[in-house]
Amino acid sequence: MLEEGGNACDAAVTAAAVLAVCEPMSTGVGGDAFALVWRDGALDGLNASGRAPRAADPDLLDEAPLYGPRSVTVPGSVAGWADLLERHGTRGLDRCLEPAIDAAERGFAATPVVARVWQRLAPALAPDPELSAVFLPAPSVGQIVRLPSLGATLRRIAENGPDALYRGQVAAAIARASWLDEDDLAEHRSEWVEPLRIRYRDVEVVELPPNGQGAAALQALALIAGWDIAALEPVDRIHIQVEAVKLAFADAYRHIADGPLPEGYLDEEYLAERRRLLNPRYSGAPRAGEPPSGGTVYLCVVDERRMACSFIQSLYHGFGARVGAADTGIALQNRGACFTLARGHPNRLAPGRRPFHTIIPGMLVRDGRLIGPFGVMGGHMQPQGHLQLVSAMVDRGLDPQAALDEPRFRVDGVGPEFGLALEPGLWEHQKQLNRRGHRVVRDDDPTGFGGGQAIVVRGESLAAGSEPRKDGHAAGY
Repeated sequence: MLEEGGNACDAAVTAAAVLAVCEPMSTGVGGDAFALVWRDGALDGLNASGRAPRAADPDLLDEAPLYGPRSVTVPGSVAGWADLLERHGTRGLDRCLEPAIDAAERGFAATPVVARVWQRLAPALAPDPELSAVFLPAPSVGQIVRLPSLGATLRRIAENGPDALYRGQVAAAIARASWLDEDDLAEHRSEWVEPLRIRYRDVEVVELPPNGQGAAALQALALIAGWDIAALEPVDRIHIQVEAVKLAFADAYRHIADGPLPEGYLDEEYLAERRRLLNPRYSGAPRAGEPPSGGTVYLCVVDERRMACSFIQSLYHGFGARVGAADTGIALQNRGACFTLARGHPNRLAPGRRPFHTIIPGMLVRDGRLIGPFGVMGGHMQPQGHLQLVSAMVDRGLDPQAALDEPRFRVDGVGPEFGLALEPGLWEHQKQLNRRGHRVVRDDDPTGFGGGQAIVVRGESLAAGSEPRKDGHAAGY
């Protein structure tokens, strides 16, 4: 797309659509998307996430369903693709979908990580007739996969625009498979939003506002800014970053929902209060503060004009709700699982409300100039992945690939049950971290530590890196 003269947003949508075919357990037409765009010195944010149905009634549920028809929210990706192209692209949706249609109809080779995850998820697909017919048997590495029903749906969207998904035959199939009705789909709209920013050292870190958890990444970075991270020993660095993540998560799980952040959430006065709770020597169980009143894919593109697009889209869990819309090739997302049923909570399930969202694109800016887009996919790993990636690049001066290659930690759980998983390369610090009060486990499964991409502008050149834990690569021309 870049070679034929398209810009970063044209390329991002084209690549996102191809991934919706070639990595169907992670992303697809049935999921949501978010984007950050840098264009001519200005930032723009796109929230292309969907809402709960108008018929949603939390009082009829014992818990927010993890899978099944009642875990489905309106899929926002397709509307997001069209809106991103209309506002910032130079190519039509029809052109940008051509490679994805080709991959679905003529076939693609299953790559190693995709094949392994697909095979692992195969038993979960068996109960649903539509998903079984489309996605089983799971392919082996290198096997050619064809998804003709998904290709036909993409062809309809290319010919008729987003209405081919949100109205008519496809919308009716989605409604029959879930608790959505056709009006829920027809009324869906994306939202253009003002990005959130904080200053970290000499750079601005940019994230999207809620309903995504970008604020957690910003808060965690702001908390570790009180230490000279580059000068710390590895075990001290890990400890400080872990404690910052725990504090940020405690706030995020209490406050982030479909609405603005509480006033003062990212103000230095409140951040200083939170920072004082961070014990630099011992792990504690963080409590949520009260601010002053008043299966995902990530990709990024920078083009020759230095437009940048940071783009992320997801079905949430592998193959989403494990529910397929008949004769469409669409696996529907299970984002409704991210709601709570707790009364009085801002993220309580309600008609037309968007759930707490895990997926977050990022961007770095310095003195009004683009540094570059970045992201780390992987559920609750994402804000802590952002923290570790940004700190590695900014504090320690690592290039994007070296920063992505660094071994990672992962904070798991909530409240006093927070645990700490270490990737190989950090296992030597387990005993010291245990002595500091962390509940440490060793984890040698790389898929549990996220998947990132990053591009950095260096004068007239670009430096890029691609996640070693996933399929993918950095490419230029």
